[in-house]
Amino acid sequence: MRRQISWGASASAVSRCLTLAVSFSVCASLGMPANAADLSTIIVEAIAAGEKRIVIPPGQYRVEPQDREHLRLEGLRDVEIIANGVELICTQTTRAITIKDCHNLTIRSLTIDYDPLPFTQGRIVASSADHATVTFEIVNGYPTEGIPEGTKIEIFDGATDSLRTNTYYGAKTKLIGDNRFLITKPAQFRQDRGELEPQIGDIVVVRANHAPGGSIPHAVYMQGSENLLLEGVTLYAAPVFGFLEVGCNGTVYRGCVVDRRPLASDLKPRGHRRIRSLNADAFHSKSAQVGPQYLACVAKHQGDDAFAVNGHYHLITAGSGSTLRVLGKRDGGIELAVADPVELVTYDGHRLPEATILAIEPDGAIGASEREFLQSQHMHAGLKNTNGMLNDAYRITLDRSVDVPIGSVIASMNRVGNGFRIEGCTLGENRSRGILVKSSGVIKNNTITGTWGEAIKVAPEWWWLEAGNSVDVTIEGNTIRNTRGIPIAVFALAGNGEISPAGAHEDIVIRGNRIADSPAPAIYVTSTRGLTLDGNDIGIQVNRKIFPWVASRYQLDSRPDVVELINTTDD
Repeated sequence: MRRQISWGASASAVSRCLTLAVSFSVCASLGMPANAADLSTIIVEAIAAGEKRIVIPPGQYRVEPQDREHLRLEGLRDVEIIANGVELICTQTTRAITIKDCHNLTIRSLTIDYDPLPFTQGRIVASSADHATVTFEIVNGYPTEGIPEGTKIEIFDGATDSLRTNTYYGAKTKLIGDNRFLITKPAQFRQDRGELEPQIGDIVVVRANHAPGGSIPHAVYMQGSENLLLEGVTLYAAPVFGFLEVGCNGTVYRGCVVDRRPLASDLKPRGHRRIRSLNADAFHSKSAQVGPQYLACVAKHQGDDAFAVNGHYHLITAGSGSTLRVLGKRDGGIELAVADPVELVTYDGHRLPEATILAIEPDGAIGASEREFLQSQHMHAGLKNTNGMLNDAYRITLDRSVDVPIGSVIASMNRVGNGFRIEGCTLGENRSRGILVKSSGVIKNNTITGTWGEAIKVAPEWWWLEAGNSVDVTIEGNTIRNTRGIPIAVFALAGNGEISPAGAHEDIVIRGNRIADSPAPAIYVTSTRGLTLDGNDIGIQVNRKIFPWVASRYQLDSRPDVVELINTTDD
């Protein structure tokens, strides 16, 4: 059954009322629904009436959040929501949409934006001689309140709108009057980092918060859902990630867009176009049973990665035969289940043969010696602090004996996004990586331009305890231009910081890619058994240097090789 929801027959341009057969009404002013529950009510009431195909009337829906969510879709089955010409305008810097426990849900053609924006931007009007401090003045039309005292900042060339510096984490901001702020860069960002220093007239972008009812992160958050289809959904802003899915199965994103909103169509007059789209990643998938498909999508100008697919490692602190003691990465649970096949990687980077979980039992909390070990590791502070994630312990029984020292890791091979596909997408002009994956799948026919990190990166990250190593990945037919990081990097670093031996990754195909105007090495591969390199067209700039803090991750040879291989085999 199809229901077309449309405006009533009133001719008034000032105030109209939408009435549905399910006995509710929505008042509108100047064609714009004004009630905080309008959009949600239209959907919920139509579903209650048994509708499976819901067409939302065109217009800008300014929505106030309820319990920190502007729209919540939960428990839907076989529902299609058509939103041609519909804009969801989030009025607080908290989540736009939560999708939970939905099956075969389709959302088409929705546009999402924020007013006020979750970031602000201003022009640099003064700078100290050593560039340790800069003063910026908010550009007309951008938020002047809610700017954190400690935050990350990015600086863009005032003439070209392109990123001038990498992100400065932990910068201090201080209001000094007349919408002017003083930024103090942390000490570690004051030395020569191989980048251009900010100039008078450059544009600073910094986070801004407006959530009097509290906030939860990300714009579109999907959890525990299966066979979602997001088609033609456009996202112009997000408080953190744009699209984040957790524990989903077979999500398809077709023609979805993350980009800066053009000045001509912006929600209000502004003194300069938006420099940023989102505050962090555009598309991010965690713990998917069947990995997502990103087809003909766009991800540009966001504050972090474009596409990321991964799962969680959990930290092994003791092992005896077939029994392990494991610290779960997430408090209150562990993303492992009985009968899961698991990836096991030793502290020095050896990937062991697959095992299967026979039993999982609680095993108390982290102990003093385990905490001491964490404190000595090179890993994110959020994992090893006393209020961090690795607090709960579990006793895990496998179907075979293993030899795994403390610092080894375990991950479910059913929850890393295997089977992903990233194809025909356009991405880049962002401060970090283009495509970052840690599972098996296909990266094909994408156009990647101007990333400050790797254009394509296939690697586990012990620093975040993000899983896993990759088996059976095809990187084919991609066009990569003007990167500042390595164009294609497939590697693995062990928990001890050394390059993992061959066999961490298996069966990697890098074929028919076109790389231009990028630094050497154009292709960097380590820790791989079964590598195919075939027909790649490479044009590097020998004198173009990778930033020193990037190069240090890879233990790069001093030779300006087009391709650099370490710990790899072709069998």
